[in-house]
Amino acid sequence: MIYIGIDPGKKGAFALIYEDGRTSIYAWDEDVFRGLMRGVANRPCVACLEHVSAMPGQGVTSMFTFGQNFGFIQGILKAYGIPFELVRPQKWKKEFSVTGDKNSSIAVCKRLFPGVSLLRTQKCRKDDDGMAEALLMAEYARRKL
Repeated sequence: MIYIGIDPGKKGAFALIYEDGRTSIYAWDEDVFRGLMRGVANRPCVACLEHVSAMPGQGVTSMFTFGQNFGFIQGILKAYGIPFELVRPQKWKKEFSVTGDKNSSIAVCKRLFPGVSLLRTQKCRKDDDGMAEALLMAEYARRKL
C-alpha cells in the first residue's frame, strides 16, 4: 500500500509513504506529480488531499490560481483511479496535535520521521512547513484512510 499526502498550497508539496516505511517528499511540480501518480496508479494506494478554502485577504488572481491547481490535482487522481479523501486541516492536524504555527508541523514531522529532510531544495537552510505537512497528511492517510 502507498499512502499519499498532498498540500495544494502556493508552495505546495506531496509525499508518499510506502508499506515498507520508505518516504518520499517532493516540492510541488505538476510534471513530477503526474509522473509519480501514473507510476503508482496500478498499485494499492490512497491519497489525503488537504481540503482548504479561501482565506480573508487573498486576492482574486491568487485564489483563481489556487483553484486551478486544486482542480488539476483532483483531475490527476481521478484520471489514474487513485482513491482520495478531502480532509480539512483541522481534522488531520488534530490527529498529530499540530497547532496553527507552521513550526509545529515541522517539529511533529521531525519527531515521527527523524531521518527525513524537509528542505525544499538542496540550497535551502530552513525546513519547509509545506513539505512537513504533506508528509503528515500521508501519515494521516496511513492511519485513518
